[in-house]
This record gives sequence, structure tokens and C-alpha cells, in this order.
Amino acid sequence: MLHELSVHSEIGTLRTVMLHRPGEELLNLSPDSLGRLLFDDIPYLAEAQREHDAFAQMLRDEGVEVLYLDKLTAEAIDACPEGRELFVDRYVDECGLDGCDALQDLVREVLLSQPTTEDLVRKAITGIRADEAGVSPSRMRSLADRLNANGSEEDGLLVDPIPNIYFTRDSFTVLGSGVSINRMLSVTRRRETLLGETVFTYHPAYKETQRWYSRDLPYHIEGGDILILGNHTLAVGISERTQSAAVDVLAKTVLWGGEQSDIDRVFALLIPRKRAFMHLDTVFTQLDVDTFTMHPAILGTLRVFELTRGAQTGEVVIRQREDTIAEVLAQALGLDGVRLIKCGGDDAIAATREQWNDGSNTLAVSPGRVFVYQRNQVTNDILYKEGFELLEIPSGELSRGRGGPHCMSMPFARDAV
Repeated sequence: MLHELSVHSEIGTLRTVMLHRPGEELLNLSPDSLGRLLFDDIPYLAEAQREHDAFAQMLRDEGVEVLYLDKLTAEAIDACPEGRELFVDRYVDECGLDGCDALQDLVREVLLSQPTTEDLVRKAITGIRADEAGVSPSRMRSLADRLNANGSEEDGLLVDPIPNIYFTRDSFTVLGSGVSINRMLSVTRRRETLLGETVFTYHPAYKETQRWYSRDLPYHIEGGDILILGNHTLAVGISERTQSAAVDVLAKTVLWGGEQSDIDRVFALLIPRKRAFMHLDTVFTQLDVDTFTMHPAILGTLRVFELTRGAQTGEVVIRQREDTIAEVLAQALGLDGVRLIKCGGDDAIAATREQWNDGSNTLAVSPGRVFVYQRNQVTNDILYKEGFELLEIPSGELSRGRGGPHCMSMPFARDAV
């Protein structure tokens, strides 16, 4: 296993990446729980797993080492003498059963009864049904008023699953040789970051990693809003799920990170706050040294702010840029110009439809060689004609979770560009 964290771009040859294979957490989705669990539909698990396995194998065929979040978390727990109890206690504290001591004890018992640590981690992700904890339907009904967003009397869940976790980009972000442990906007996703916190606290390979952000901070930031534009520049979306205050905190830590950071500029990109756009990487990703794909609907609305070091230690200077996004990107990358390829081309309906299915959400495995969802045929055809090498992932079920190849992958190591 490669242990070194080193991510300084979005396009350098990918060496190590972390994924999560969709599991039984998707079986705990129901029509009653879709809204609070941030799904629009229920994926067919067996097919979602086949598609994800194909994605993982395609990465391996490109020479990429594939790590899995549940295994890394289990290794981290096992590396700590009291790891199982500490993890379970933290999980129970955050599972939405505040004030229900007896139910918390049942959840703790279910988790600690798992035969292996990997089983424990997977059960924590899967969620806990009332019947498997020995809670009767009548007792669930009596507790209905006390159960909050994590669990519901109607769908028989004592503890909600964590179904969005296969989008590993969001809960933590490797920046250079450090990591941002993010604070998710939605309650249903906050337990995802507990796994990353565990990895970077106890895992022998990663426990000394520099932290750029903490999940315990009050401001929301998610990894889909963080893009690395070369060795010295970050782009961070201010979006439906990332607050400007969080960008301020992250910018201060990376700009003044000393030898641990070579970032000297952060661009904050204000995008429309709507579910269809969700994160910066749902409307904008890098394909090659000088090329990006972008949803055309944001071109007229995008506002860009530049954050740099001030004169005093810890000071951050913020100014709004009046240049176009193309001009800002070219300057950030030290280029004369960049290409912006529109998702869906000039077809407004195709652009909207394929952006919804993550046509702008690509993962470069090396400059100009990118993973895309197979289903976005209009955008993919444009990219082919522009000379890109596309690795098309089957995506009939994975796409139901509202995330693409970029969302489903967290690079741990890339070559320098």
C-alpha cells in the first residue's frame, strides 16, 4: 500500500484513490426516507455494485491503487487498543437518539456484537433497523415524537443508514500532503466524516497528517466544492452546501500553513444555491492542463473572489475579481488561455439533463484521459471530438445518487503536472 498523501492538481497521473463500494445501506432506503437521506430515487443495489466494481477495475487497469474507506477505517480502529469502543461511543453520540439511553445501549450492543471490525464499520454505514435491535413496532410508535431526523417510526429505522457515503469526495479532502476533515451541511451526512476522522486519528499510515479543517468547526464545507488548480491555487465553491465562512477558515489555514502548504491563492467561486448544482464539481471539473468542462448555466452567474496572504501573519486579503472565469483560470495556471467545454454543448435541454446526470463531473486519471458516465452521450461525443480519451463508466444506477466519477473518488496521490 502507498501511504504518502500528495495531491497538488486535478489532472496529474492518478496513483492512489479511495472509494466506497455501495453496500446494504442502499437497502435501507425507502420512499419515506428518500427526502431526508438526500436521494431522489432508490438505486438497484446489485446493479449499482456491478457498475462500481467496473469503475474500480477500470481504475486498476489504469495502474491506480484502489483503497476502500470501510477497510481503512477498520484498520484505524484496530490500531487503537480501545478503538472499537471509542468509535462506537462517538457513533452513538451522533446517531440521533439523544435522551434515549436505552435505545443508545441497544445500538451500542448491535455494533459491538459484529464479528469483525470491518463488519462493525459496515453496520455503522448500513444503519440499524428497529427489529434487529429488538425494538417492537409498538415501542417505535410510542417513541415517534422523540426520534429526530436520524430514524423514523414510519420506515422502521432506529438509526438511519449513511447511503451517500459512496461519494467519497465530500467527507474529507486531501490537499497537498494534508487533509480537510469537512463539516457536512445535512445531518444525514455528518456521520460520514466520523470515518475520515477515525482514519486520520488512528491509522498508522495517516495519523500524523496535517489537518486543514475540522469536522467540529461550525461552518459547513464539503469536498465536492474543493478543486486543486495546480501547486499553488485552490478553487472552492460557495454553494448550497459550503458556506463562505468555511472558505475563509480553510483559506487562512492553507495560506498560512508554512512548509506544510504551498498554496498562495484561493479562489472562492459563488455558484447558484440550488439542488441541481449542489457542489462546484457538479458544474465544473478539469480535463487537461488547459481545459475544463462547465455547465453553461453558471457562466452568466459566477462571481469570483480571490483570497491571498495579507501583510500580517494570519491575515487574509479578499478581493472580487472582475475578469471572466476563463481569464481567472488562465492566470491561476500560468497560461495564455483556457478552453471551457460546455456540458451538453449548445443544446439547452441536453445541457440541463446531462448536468443533472453529472455530465460536468469528470475524473482525470491523467491529462486528457478522463472518466465519465456512459449515459451522458451528448457531452461525451463533444469531448471525443475535442480529442479527449474517455473511460466510460456504466451508470444507470450509480447516477441515481446524484454524483459522478469525481464525486465517487478521493485521490490520495497524484503525480505532479
